[in-house]
Amino acid sequence: MYIERALVALTALAGIIWALDVLLLARGRVAAAAAGASVREPIPVEYAKSFFPVLLIVLVIRSFLFEPYRIPSGSMLPTLFAGDFIFVNKFAYGLRLPVINTRIVEIGTPERGDVIVFRLPLDPSVNYVKRVVGLPGDAVEYDPGSKRLTINGEVVPIELAGPYDEGVDRVLGYEQLGEHRHRVLQTRGLPPSPGGLFEVPAGHYFVMGDNRDESQDGRYLDLVGYVPEGNIVGRATGVWMNWRWPSEGGPRWNRIGEGIE
Repeated sequence: MYIERALVALTALAGIIWALDVLLLARGRVAAAAAGASVREPIPVEYAKSFFPVLLIVLVIRSFLFEPYRIPSGSMLPTLFAGDFIFVNKFAYGLRLPVINTRIVEIGTPERGDVIVFRLPLDPSVNYVKRVVGLPGDAVEYDPGSKRLTINGEVVPIELAGPYDEGVDRVLGYEQLGEHRHRVLQTRGLPPSPGGLFEVPAGHYFVMGDNRDESQDGRYLDLVGYVPEGNIVGRATGVWMNWRWPSEGGPRWNRIGEGIE
């Protein structure tokens, strides 16, 4: 949010300086040059003319097409790793004006199973990445004992595949959410994660992390809760880099180009 505001402000400032120069000052310099005087553009105008096109292109790409986002934690394991840098498709669910976030073009809506980046309802300056589990009007039930999901009375299919190699107490499973067959983790030996029945309000979405027992998500109503449609930044589409400091094991080069199921 802060980066977007800064880009808008800098682009507007450069454009205004350039426009004012064209309207008020440039003719005087042209006349002076024609009379034989040595004339040079003011330094602010030079910078404005140089940076305005670059800033405008970056603003358009970041606001309407793709935005990079770094995964800060393991709440989406095994789909996304801490240190992953992902592309977020910002036009998947419609085009929005930067900063004011008003949607100007309707394109689509989130589908069950999509991985999305959204602004935290309690603090819009913070972005989260989770998987869409419940759509507007859905009744989602999560049983922390069996670690199973039920949506609108139907149990979500899951196939347990055995231990996960990133942790001795983790079990890997394959879950079917809508058209998405994706991996989830179940962790043994931890206090039960929140469960219960979650009735998704109109215009909102219910999200969960794939690392089911180690994710602060929609089950924590006082922290995340239901995500308003207007808080959704876009759909996560792929990993373009992974970076960890050497003390953390270094980059995971095999993550580059990894798709997001």
